[in-house]
Parts: sequence; structure tokens; C-alpha cells
Amino acid sequence: MASWFENLINSIKLMFSDLAKEFQLNFIEGERWRWLLDGLKNTLIITFFSVLIGIVIGVVIAIVRSTYDKNYVDMKKRSGFGAGLLAFFNSICNVYLTIIRGTPVVVQLMIMYFVIFASSTNGTMVAIIAFGINSGAYVAEIFRGGIMSIDQGQFEAGRSLGLNYIQTMIHIIIPQMFKVVLPTLCNEFIVLLKETSIAGYVGIADLTKAGDLIRGRTFSAFMPLIAVAIIYLVVVMLFTWLVGKLERRLRKSER
Repeated sequence: MASWFENLINSIKLMFSDLAKEFQLNFIEGERWRWLLDGLKNTLIITFFSVLIGIVIGVVIAIVRSTYDKNYVDMKKRSGFGAGLLAFFNSICNVYLTIIRGTPVVVQLMIMYFVIFASSTNGTMVAIIAFGINSGAYVAEIFRGGIMSIDQGQFEAGRSLGLNYIQTMIHIIIPQMFKVVLPTLCNEFIVLLKETSIAGYVGIADLTKAGDLIRGRTFSAFMPLIAVAIIYLVVVMLFTWLVGKLERRLRKSER
């Protein structure tokens, strides 16, 4: 019995010794842990600015599409030119949404990097644009759903205050819409954070690419890939916790 227990203890010690050696090899030697830190920084930068671009695109497209859904019939009766112009822009938005949501984001990233911005040396900026355009398609639908959920009486209230349609949108509808969709928008940020893991396909040193570079140097896959997975998990859990707090605060403010 004692011999079996000693063998178990020795096996555990050997396992931890091997893990310590793996940790030393993958992260301490050559200060390779800095690669993960720099990769995480690039991942967060790409995600943050991509979300900003997505919000701008999403607001514009959501306004066009919701305006078309709400007012096209009335505009067609009053002004054929205005209705035709709105229908034209709505068609462009629909084409954009169809293409972006119907093609893989990795293909869009590679087209941006190797075709449209082939002469650019700033891979991070290209990734921000690519992910921002991709995110804009999904954010647009989030915003459109938020605008359509606003009671029609809010539009009429704006008109009664002497505001035109655009002013009503900017000062009354959009602020309320943001409050409705903010938790969903935060979840889109989390999804986008994980989607940026494909940035390494075009040589961008994001978090996933950093783990792969360590693996290529040490020929050890377990430790660097597990470290990357844990970092992603911790960041996502942190943002999920913040989103949960935000949702609870929004619910309290509605009471």
C-alpha cells in the first residue's frame, strides 16, 4: 500500500516537473510570454476599433432600412423621387447585408488584405477595416430591431415638438434604441473578440498567432495553445460579467 502511494506521489511530482519544464521552455526562455501580451493587445485593439466602425455603419444602415420599412408607402404617395431615392439606398443596404452575412469573415479578411489593400503594410489597420465592415452588417440588424421596437408614438412626439424626421431620429429615437440594444451590442463585441482569432491568416500577430509562433519555436503545442485558450476564456468571462452588470443596471433604471 505504501509502495503504491509512493509511486503515485512520484508520478505527480514528475508530472508537475514536466509541466514546469514546459512552462519554462514556452514562456520564460526568450521572454516568449511577451508575444502573448503583445498578441492580446493587438486583439483588443482590432476588436475595439472594429466595433466602433461597425456601430457607425450599423446606425446608418439601420436608419435607412427602418425608414424604408416605416415610411416608404407614405413617401411614395407624396413624393415619387424621395421614395425612389430611399428605395435605392435600401437596395444598396440589402446587397451589403446579403454579401457580408453570406460569406465567411476569413474570406472577407483575405480579400481585404491580399486584394483591396494589397499594397498596405499596416495589417492591423486592414484587419480593423475588414472586421468593422463585417460587424457592421450584424450591428445594423441589431439597431434596426431596436428602432422598430420603439413605439410609433415617440416619432409622433418628436413631430409635435417641431422636429423633422432626421432630428427625431437623432434626439429621440437613437438614444432610446441604444438603451434597448446595448446588452446585445456588448455581446456582439464578445463575438467579434473571438472572431479576430483568424487574423493570423494574413500574418497579423494577434493572440492566436502568438500562441502558434511559440508552438513553432518550441515544437510544443499543448502549453501555448492552452494558454491562448485560457486568456480568451478569461477575457470573455470578464466582458460577460460586465454585460451582466450592465443589464441589471438597465433593468433597475426602468423601474
